[in-house]
Amino acid sequence: MVRLIIKNNGTEDEAKDIYQEAIVVFWQKARQPEFVLTSKISTFLYSVCLNLWRKELERKSRLSSEMKDGETSSNHDQLEREKVIQECINSLGETCRQVLMYYYFDNYSMQEIAEKMGFANADTAKSKKYKCKKELDNLIKSKYKATDFLD
Repeated sequence: MVRLIIKNNGTEDEAKDIYQEAIVVFWQKARQPEFVLTSKISTFLYSVCLNLWRKELERKSRLSSEMKDGETSSNHDQLEREKVIQECINSLGETCRQVLMYYYFDNYSMQEIAEKMGFANADTAKSKKYKCKKELDNLIKSKYKATDFLD
């Protein structure tokens, strides 16, 4: 999570703050009787962190736009695209979600993914990543038109 936030214009301290907020969100949700955890805790926390960071970037963007008069429209478009992709990632199965997050967000190597996921080797992880990315692409294409992503 720290790497993701730092790669997206954040600091290590901001990453720690976001993680603490995510823990609080999880604790509050877990106390609700109707709450049902449908993924691993780590996946849930990762998604919460991602959403909290997106909100923080939006807040920063609004503050920046007040100073710069509208230069942030491309940032908003980028955040909107990321939101669409995150929603589609969350629609994938647990294995695909984990593989794609490890590869694209955590920058793990295929060997590291194979070890974390219990795959036979890096080639198996690479094949799974390819299939999952294809599934994600098809999901995005089925829900959104190409013009939704054009500037």
